Formats: sequence, structure tokens, C-alpha cells
Amino acid sequence: MSSSKKVRVRFAPSPTGGLHLGGVRTVLYNYLFAKHHGGEFILRIEDTDQKRFVEGAEDYIFQCLEWCGLQPDESPRHEGAYGPYRQSERKHLYFQYAQKLIDDGYAYYAFDTPDELEEMRKRFKSSSNPTPQYDQATRMHMRNSLSLSPEKVTEMLGVGTPYVVRLKMPENTTVSMVDMVRGEVSFETGLVDDKVLLKADGMPTYHLAVVVDDYLMKITHAFRGEEWLPSAPVHLLLWKYLGWEKDMPQWAHLPLILKPDGHGKLSKRDGERLGFPVFAMDWADPNTGEKTIGFRERGFLPDAFINLLALLGWNDGTEQEIFSLEELITRFSMDRVHKGGARFDFEKAKWFNHQYLLQKDNESLAKMIQPFIAHNGVSADQEYLEKVVGLIKERCHLLSDFWTQGHFFFEAPQDIDLKTISEKWTPQKQYFFSTWAESLTTINDWNHQNIEQNFSQQMAESGLKKGDVLLPLRIMLVGGKYGPGVFEIIEMIGQEQTRQRVSIVLEKLKT
Repeated sequence: MSSSKKVRVRFAPSPTGGLHLGGVRTVLYNYLFAKHHGGEFILRIEDTDQKRFVEGAEDYIFQCLEWCGLQPDESPRHEGAYGPYRQSERKHLYFQYAQKLIDDGYAYYAFDTPDELEEMRKRFKSSSNPTPQYDQATRMHMRNSLSLSPEKVTEMLGVGTPYVVRLKMPENTTVSMVDMVRGEVSFETGLVDDKVLLKADGMPTYHLAVVVDDYLMKITHAFRGEEWLPSAPVHLLLWKYLGWEKDMPQWAHLPLILKPDGHGKLSKRDGERLGFPVFAMDWADPNTGEKTIGFRERGFLPDAFINLLALLGWNDGTEQEIFSLEELITRFSMDRVHKGGARFDFEKAKWFNHQYLLQKDNESLAKMIQPFIAHNGVSADQEYLEKVVGLIKERCHLLSDFWTQGHFFFEAPQDIDLKTISEKWTPQKQYFFSTWAESLTTINDWNHQNIEQNFSQQMAESGLKKGDVLLPLRIMLVGGKYGPGVFEIIEMIGQEQTRQRVSIVLEKLKT
């Protein structure tokens, strides 16, 4: 690529379902690279496979990128000079390039029916070739423009016989490229089948469309997951056969995001099995009704999500772990992207989120946790939420933790650890808590300092020590051995609620 060319990168998802965190990381690396070089980030929707198209999936992709703060410069919703940006709207462009490949001897018409393809697979199956493909070894045994006479081909085309266009992979040829992550990579063409380029419905397959679109949209760098490496020789040959080699983008095949144990690519099922999200946002499949939870709904902040993704396969060579988006743009370079896969660690992901939660002011956090509070059927005003946030944010890793760690600020606990209290319960403690609860009405200036002073004074008069009564008090208020300072809790929930909670436990301990 000429150094004078403006950097143009693209993310080209298929609208078929939820957006995996690996897909968001591909977006992120594209975005960071483009912005670092003063270039442009393009979103192109690859919807050529209409059978797999899912209603609402395109909207979902845009919503995910908006939440992440990774807005494309050009897209179906923000057209630039190289539209349309949906492949289904570019259908008319591809046939001419497929025809050129046929005319130049690099591709051919294939008229085989599904039954004939199945028959081929059975006929050529052997112990050394358990899954025969449409390739150099089988193509001359099939119905295509290589095995049929020119007259027969003309006749079949003339009567509208359905066909696909296949790439004619060369024999005994080595195809090579320099990958920005992996260095020089070579492929033997004899191991690759004759891929379909144009389907019977006239729509291109990914292989043809990605090359044509990258060329026409002047893409300078193509970043994608390493699972696409086996397709690279097909694309390299198409760039060459179409005469566009000098305009071919620089390639980078990104490492996989691996399961926590390091064995295999992280999947949606792994998340379901291990209890963490793998999609950026909630995805509800309109066909099956299946709902998959996302990082956003689990309580992740978008800037924390972006930060953790950046470090799944890249670092800047220092020990720094917390980066703003601006810092990532400044420091990002492809030569620091790892070749090996990156293990996903949910505990580490929560650590990142915790760091970002601590950076937020209470006012902002209170607004963020409103939906999580409302989800539990509770409403609270902004000022009250800000006070709650200030007391418990040190204990929270996710926005959803604010309910788990602070539900008792909004409602009396349903489950109370009576066993722990009763193990060391005495009539003396019963009397103390009963009289103390009644004395709360005598506190004029209601704040945690005065509440604590009142408590300590009565405790001393009763001959009790803090170790005797503080833990039972905590359990009465919150249900268990957790939460911030007990007197801060009492200040927040108020005199009447405190008396009620203590009284309920005292009644249960009587029985």
C-alpha cells in the first residue's frame, strides 16, 4: 500500500444474531488503527446470505457500537462516497466481476444440483478422503463449463439452467502474503476447494463480495479473526485475477478470544455454562425467542468494556492497564497485537469495571443504577441513590451489584441469618435491643454520629461490648454479615424502618 493513501478500514458483520465480544474487539482494533492514522472506519453490512438474515440484527449492531462509543464514519446510516453499504443493495455490482473471472479462465459455471453434489461426496469418499470437496480432483466429473462442451454450456445458459459460479483453484501453487500480526503466511492451493463466488440467486458469496467491496470502497487494511485464515488464499487469488493486486489491503488476522481454560474459542454456550456474558448487549432471537444476556445489561460500563477488550490480545509494552479511549488511539499499533489467543477471564473483566466505577462521581452512578433498581420493583429519588452509591460503590464490581450489595436500603431483608444471632443470644441482649430501639425516638438530630453515640451509651449502661451487639445489629438491618457501616445504614433507612427490622428479629428470637 502506498504511504500516501488515506487509511480506510472496515467492519463487515452479517446481521444474523448477537454481537460477540470478539466481534467488538475487531471493531475496536479497526477503529483504533484508523483514528491513530487519521483515517476512516467503515461499517458495511454483509447480508448476502438471505437465508441467515435475522430481523432486527442490523439495528442491534448499530446499538452495540453506539453503546461502545465506536461510531463509524461511513455506514448504511451515514452514507459516504462509496455506498451502498449493504451488500444486498450492491447485488448489481458483482455479476460483472464474476463474468470477467469466467472470461479470463479463472472461474467457471457449475450446473450441479444438490443431489448431484451429494452423490459426488458419496462416490469419492474414502478412508484417505472422508469429506470430498468440489476441487481439482472432482471438478471434471461434475456438470460445469470445464467438463461440458462450449455448445452444451451455451445451450444450458440459454434455457436458464440454474448455475453457480466457482473459482478455479490452480494446482500445485503456493500463495503467500505478509500478515501484519503473523508475518509471512503461505498456503498450498491444492488444499483448497473451488469456492462458490456467485450463487444461483445471483447474490455473491462472502468470498467475491468482500474482495469487490474492499476494492470499490478503497479499503487499505483488512482486519479479521484468525478463523478466516483458511479463506485467505481464495481472496488473495481473486485480488490477483481481477487485476487489483497493487490495491490489495494489508491483512491482519487477529488472535482468537479463548475460553477461560485456554482450550478453544469462547462461545455463547461457554458464557451460559460459566455464568458470564459473551455478547455486547442483550440479544433476543426473534425466531426462537431465546434471550442471551449482554455485558451492558449485566452492569458493565462501556468504557470499561472497551478497555478490557483492548487488552485481550494487545498491550502497549508497559504495565499500564487502565486506558481511556483517547490513550488507546494514541498508543495502538498492530505490531503489539499478539499472535496467540487471549484467554477471557471474567474476574479480570469485573476488576476493570470496578476501576471505572470508582472513577465515576456519585451523581453519574446514581443515574446509571436507576434501571437496575427499577428492575427490582423499587423506585428511589436521585438524592437518596447518590447517598447509597457513596456508601457501597467500593464493594461493587458491576452496576447490577448495587442492588445485591444495597437492596436493604430500599426494602427490609427477606432472608435473615437468625442462626448466627441465636448462637450467642441472651436475655440481656434481647432487653438491650428492645430498649435501644425505643430510644431512637429521642435522637433529635438524625445522623450516623448521633445514632452511634446513642447506641454506645446504652451499650455501656447494659454492660455489653461492641463484639456482643454489632454483628446482631447488622444482621437485623441487612439480613447477613455484609454491607457498609451499620450506623450509616440506620441514618439512611430511618428511625421507623430501623425499629421495625429490629422488632421483627426480636419476635423471631423469642420463639
